[in-house]
Amino acid sequence: MEKTEKKENRYGLLGKDISYSFSQGYFAKKFVELKLNDHSYENFDIPEISEFKALVTQRHLKGLNVTIPYKEQVITYLDDLDADAKKIGAVNTIKFTKKGLKGYNTDAYGFQKSIEPFLKPHHKKALILGTGGASKAICFVLERLGIEYTYVSRTKKEHQFTYKELSKEVMLAHSIIVNCTPQGTFPNINDKPDLPYQHLNEKHLLFDLIYNPDKTAFLIEGESKGTKICNGLKMLQLQAEKSWEIWNST
Repeated sequence: MEKTEKKENRYGLLGKDISYSFSQGYFAKKFVELKLNDHSYENFDIPEISEFKALVTQRHLKGLNVTIPYKEQVITYLDDLDADAKKIGAVNTIKFTKKGLKGYNTDAYGFQKSIEPFLKPHHKKALILGTGGASKAICFVLERLGIEYTYVSRTKKEHQFTYKELSKEVMLAHSIIVNCTPQGTFPNINDKPDLPYQHLNEKHLLFDLIYNPDKTAFLIEGESKGTKICNGLKMLQLQAEKSWEIWNST
C-alpha cells in the first residue's frame, strides 16, 4: 500500500494490484486545482476482500472507488445500495455516511455518456466481451438504450457465445463490441480478444474499457477495418467526476 500523508478528508481506490491506477493521479491533480489542501486520495491495495472490514475503520475516510476484482465482492460489506447499483449488482463507488457505507455504480453513467455520441440507428445489437463486474454496468446501460446484447466468454454457457462461435454472421449481426476484459492492458499491449477481426467493417463500433494504452491492439484491429473506436478514458473521467459529486452530496 502506498504511503500518502493522512489528511482530514481521505478518499481512495480499493482494488488488487492497482499501482497502475488512473484514479490517484486524477484526484491528486483535482485537489491541487481546487486548493483542497486537507484532501488526499490513496491506493488501498488489498490481497483479499476480507481486509476491507479493517480498512474502513481508519480515520477520516469519506469515500472510496472500487476496481477489479472487488466490485461485486464488496457489496456484502455495505449497509445500503443505490437503486442502480442494486439492479446492476456491482459497486464502484462507496460513500461513508452517518448511517453506514452506501454503494453506488458510476461506471454506468460514465459508459452511457461516452458511447452515446457514437451511436447510430443501425447499432441495435452488441457483443460484450467478459462477464465480470464492469460488464454488468455495460449491460445495464445497453438495456436502458434499447440495445440487445450477448455475452462472449471462453467457456460455454447458456445464452452466451464462446469466442469460437463468433462466425461471420454473428459478427455482422452485432455492430457494437465492448471489451470488458483486461486483455491488452499495459504492459501486455499486444494481447487482444480472440475475435475474427476480418469480419469487421465501417458499421461496427468498438469500445474498450481499457485506457492504457490509449489505443489497444483490439482498437487498432478495428480501426484498420474502418470501424469507429473509443477507449475507456472518457468513461473513467466521467465516472470519477460522478463519484466526486456523490461524495459531496448531502
